[in-house]
Amino acid sequence: MTDPLHTDLLELAQEAARRAGALLRDGRPADLAVAATKSSPIDVVTEMDIAAEKLITGLIAERRPDDGVLGEEGAASEGTSGVRWVIDPLDGTVNYLYGLPTWAVSIAAEQDGETVVGVVTAPMRGETFHAVRGRGAWATGTWDGERGLACRPAPPLDQALVSTGFNYVAEVRAHQADVAQRLIPLLRDIRRGGSAAVDLCDVAAGRLDGYYERGLHPWDLAAGDLIAREAGALTGGRPGKGPSGDLAVAGTPGVFEPLQRLLEDFGAWHD
Repeated sequence: MTDPLHTDLLELAQEAARRAGALLRDGRPADLAVAATKSSPIDVVTEMDIAAEKLITGLIAERRPDDGVLGEEGAASEGTSGVRWVIDPLDGTVNYLYGLPTWAVSIAAEQDGETVVGVVTAPMRGETFHAVRGRGAWATGTWDGERGLACRPAPPLDQALVSTGFNYVAEVRAHQADVAQRLIPLLRDIRRGGSAAVDLCDVAAGRLDGYYERGLHPWDLAAGDLIAREAGALTGGRPGKGPSGDLAVAGTPGVFEPLQRLLEDFGAWHD
């Protein structure tokens, strides 16, 4: 049975993502500069990250003032409705800063602590992905209408294409490079796209066989994780645990399990 609340949340998330994506795509100044840094001098925030988050949170506050919010750029409120929005207004900020196309707006809605709606829009790719818990994962783009998403049939691990990302803290990056060096001979290849949300959607769309990363935050994961799972992928962290800042893993069944085991053996999680 379709839950009317989930439909309403999806429609609001789609509208907010569409508006924020248009702002980021069309409003990017030619002289875009770093507005602030976070964990290190290369972990950057631009004025456009902040503007996009204000747009999204303002729309949510107008339409659903009792909901909670958790945003990457500082928006945080508890709310009283049982619904919380988890927002990354610009996932792939460094790509955006340099004019590379792989960046996205990621918006998820949680109900009583469980993600029920996820929307990721990648304006420069002309694609938007969405999922509602129990209703599958879908994409719209330059083609007409919607198309359902399904992860790829599992290849042998040595033929799997896997994506990852790297932290902005030097010592963490060095450890991640060691893990990737050990993995590369065991896989078809590794990609590094620069947006966790887009990577998770590419697993959902069958463009990647797997993805892993250490050091992610809830706003990096929430929408893309639901979209991947609704497309048939498996997601998690260390064995027996869900995805977290320690480790996030996603993959088609048959790739997820051996990839997760290798990452555990190689110590890919936080120390």
